[in-house]
Amino acid sequence: MALPIEDRRRSFAFYRDGLGFRAVGEPAEDGVPEPLRFAVNDGLTLMLVPTGGFGWVLGGRETAGPGVSECVLGLDTASAAQVDAVLARAEAAGATVVTAPTRQPWGYSGTFTDPDGHLWMVEAAPED
Repeated sequence: MALPIEDRRRSFAFYRDGLGFRAVGEPAEDGVPEPLRFAVNDGLTLMLVPTGGFGWVLGGRETAGPGVSECVLGLDTASAAQVDAVLARAEAAGATVVTAPTRQPWGYSGTFTDPDGHLWMVEAAPED
């Protein structure tokens, strides 16, 4: 998975400190790994590409402007308490909570945008 970003250091700090993702690779001169990648889980790596260099990924298509969401990224957790904790940690690191955590028919979830406006939903399955 790859997302366009405006500021490498800001995004590095947000995903490391706000979401607790583990950076992959050795730091470059600015202290941020190049390429900027995070291990999300055992099977998923997130690459963050500066907006100016993201064109090669899109084949000439434009990136979505601020406030436009073409997809919602999901993070599953084990409990409602973990949903609350992830949202609180993300917000403290610069996220904007879009939808406060609430119970839904499919479980417990809330959404936030990262510093570049990418929309994330944090959810937990319904508790018996």
